[in-house]
Amino acid sequence: MSAVDSIKHVVNWLSEPSRFFVITVAAFFVALFPGEMGPGWLRRLTRPVLAIYRPRVAAAMFAVIAVLFGFACLDPNFRSIVGKPDNVPIAGMIFLVGFFVWFAVQQGRRNDALKDAGQPIVEKRETGDGKVLVWPDLVYIEFICLILWCIFLVAWSIFLKAPIEEPANPSKTPNPSKAPWYFLGLQEMLVYYDPWIAGVLLPGLIIVGLCAIPYIDKNPKGSGYYTFRERKPEIAIFLFGFVVLWVWLIVIGTFFRGPNQNFFGPFEYWDAHKLVPLINIDLSQIIWVKLFGVALPKNPLVRECFGLLLVLAYFVALPPLLAKTWLKSYYEKLGPARFHIMVFLMLTMIALPIKMMLRWTLNMHYLVTMPEFFFNI
Repeated sequence: MSAVDSIKHVVNWLSEPSRFFVITVAAFFVALFPGEMGPGWLRRLTRPVLAIYRPRVAAAMFAVIAVLFGFACLDPNFRSIVGKPDNVPIAGMIFLVGFFVWFAVQQGRRNDALKDAGQPIVEKRETGDGKVLVWPDLVYIEFICLILWCIFLVAWSIFLKAPIEEPANPSKTPNPSKAPWYFLGLQEMLVYYDPWIAGVLLPGLIIVGLCAIPYIDKNPKGSGYYTFRERKPEIAIFLFGFVVLWVWLIVIGTFFRGPNQNFFGPFEYWDAHKLVPLINIDLSQIIWVKLFGVALPKNPLVRECFGLLLVLAYFVALPPLLAKTWLKSYYEKLGPARFHIMVFLMLTMIALPIKMMLRWTLNMHYLVTMPEFFFNI
């Protein structure tokens, strides 16, 4: 096996969902809080990551990533997936999301450094009073962007063929059959949750949660200017939900979900005949059958009592505990009502990666399954 093949094999191995997710989460927090989290040795180890917020270092890093991406496209399996007209915009989205997240955090850190030095922030330097006129400043910039974007779309439509397929045929189903890219995150959630949770409850909570942010978080700091230090928790929670739990799911559903909804590495051939044993096991089966060695009780409440207690402890007992320990300052600042709404939304968001890891590592399907009442969690 050549060195290149060995590298591809390692990349495919690291792309296994549980490993890839752990790497993504670790890289997210290290990049967002370099030298600020964990014990002393970890802070010293991650402190050099601060260099990525220097424009020249970041430019070099993005250039290296682009070069590696170009070399990866030499592999026929990688090129066949990334080069599909449907997937080209998503590949570009990865670079754009990475750049704009970096830019926002870099601008915030820059303003924080200027404040420490007793100097005016960037927004004050550029506009004086911190205000920008809609006309002509904003409208002029938007008009120029509109023209450039139209030119780009025309060129795109000329050089990249539209992914138009044959008319729908009920006797010929595409494999894999996928939703549009903007729904791939929801489609991926359907693997881990019951349809009414993944398709109705969670999207509804996402919309309600976004609408509730201005009423829960009344911190005036960071309004109208970039900052990171003054809004670290808020920025971290939002970016975790957007980058890790939304963009990441779109990337997984686009580039890693192949035929029969099996997982494939980026350099792995999408073999429609690949057989992967899907063993789904519920929490009640693990406890009653495997742990206690008895048959499942017929009474659904008795059968699912452990899962119900676990879910109740997670959503009912954990918020008061957090209010008295790690999030005590937020409880005092927000008050009981806003605090518990915030914690409920945060725990619901964190429940998704917990459920994904349980599925990938233990093949756990549901924590609570009551088909008698059409209730599964």
